[in-house]
Amino acid sequence: MRNVKTRYGVLNFPVTTEEHDTWVPFVKVKAASSRVLIVARTRIEGAWSAYLDAVPGYDHDEEWKGVVRFGLKQPEEIARAFFPGLKDIPYAR
Repeated sequence: MRNVKTRYGVLNFPVTTEEHDTWVPFVKVKAASSRVLIVARTRIEGAWSAYLDAVPGYDHDEEWKGVVRFGLKQPEEIARAFFPGLKDIPYAR
């Protein structure tokens, strides 16, 4: 694993095929309001992306999954403003 130290702790990115099979992405969720989430998620190639979407606002612990799947990918400038702790990781284009 390739380790990258961030404000959120050490994040790991797989290097070998075997590591790919067991790798789990890092996810960070922030509420822009009670019904809008922005979610940062690392990607297997060593980058990250952030997605924004409206949610019902009842259970953010579950609702973030839909944001990653269906939300609008944010421009790098907005994503980095919400998640400055990921400054040392490239943003996925």
